[in-house]
Amino acid sequence: MDRIDAVVVGAGVVGLAVARELATRGHETLILEAADGIGEGASSRNSEVIHGGLYYPPGSLKARLCVAGRERLYDFCRERGIAHRRCGKLVLADDTQLPALRRLAANAGSNGVETEWLEGAQVRALEPGLACAAALQSPESGIVDSHALMLALLADAEAHGATLSRRSAVTRMVLEDDAVLIGVNGEPPALRARLMVNSAGVQAPAVAQLIEGFPAQHIPLDLAGRARFGPDVEWVEACDFQVDAARSGAFYAAIRRYWPALADGALEPAYAGMRAKIYGPRQAAADFRIDDAARHGINGVLNLFGIESPGLTASLALASEAVSRIGW
Repeated sequence: MDRIDAVVVGAGVVGLAVARELATRGHETLILEAADGIGEGASSRNSEVIHGGLYYPPGSLKARLCVAGRERLYDFCRERGIAHRRCGKLVLADDTQLPALRRLAANAGSNGVETEWLEGAQVRALEPGLACAAALQSPESGIVDSHALMLALLADAEAHGATLSRRSAVTRMVLEDDAVLIGVNGEPPALRARLMVNSAGVQAPAVAQLIEGFPAQHIPLDLAGRARFGPDVEWVEACDFQVDAARSGAFYAAIRRYWPALADGALEPAYAGMRAKIYGPRQAAADFRIDDAARHGINGVLNLFGIESPGLTASLALASEAVSRIGW
C-alpha cells in the first residue's frame, strides 16, 4: 500500500490552495480530482469577483478570511501576472432600500472594510446610466481570472512536489488509528494518508459519507470586458448546469430598476453555478466550516463544508487556516 503525507480531495480553487499550502510546508501531497480537469465545478462557474467583505457577520470565518484573503489574493495575482482588477463596486439602493444600505455600511465598518456613502447625484456622476437614491462604494472589491488563478495555484503546488491525479473519484475510505485508507474508482483502498482533506465543494458532504465509521452527526446536509448580471437563485438537490433562456424576463425587470435604459435583446444566457449550502431555505446563512479532530474526534480527517462565496476571495487565507488547524 502506498503511503503519503496528505491527500486533498477536490481540485477547485480552495482544494488547490490547500494543496499548495501543504506542499510549500514540505508535506508530500496528492490531489485527487474526479473530473477531467481542475476547477470544473463551482470554481469555474462563479462571478470571478474579489469580495471586499461587506456582507458577512462580524467575527465569522467568512468575514475574517475574506478580508485577509482579499489582500493575499491581490498580492498573489500581481506577483504572478494573473489578470485581475481592483475596480471597486457600487451597491445600489432605491428609496425603500436605504435603511438596508445603512445597515450594510455599519456591518462593513464592523468588519474593518472601507466603504463610502454616495448620494444619487454622486453615483450618476460616476455612471450616468444608473438610477438609485444612494449607493455604497467598495473600493477594495475587484475581479480576477479564476482559471489563471487555479493554474497558478497548481503550478506552485507541483513546484513543491504535489501531484494531481485527474479522473480519480474517491469511492471508499477506511479509518485507521493514524491514517486514512483511500480507494478510488471502485478499487479497494490502496493509499494510506496521514491526512485527508475533503475539499470537494458541493460534494463535500457526500465525500464525508464515504468515510467508514465517521460520525454521521458531523456531516451537514447538502442541498472579458462584458457585463454580467445575476445570479438569480433557486434551491436544487442535484447538480444541473443548464440555463433556461426563458428566465431572461425576470432579469430584464430586475436590472431596469437601476438601469432603465437597458435595451431589449441585450441579454444572452451565460452559465449556471452551484453553491455549497449547508443550510436550507429560510434558514440563517451558515459560516464556513473547517472541521478538524477537535470537532469530530477523528485524527487525520479535515472536512471543509459550506465553502461558498467568498470562498474564492478567501482561498489563500482559508488554506492557511485549515492547515494550521492540524498543526502542520
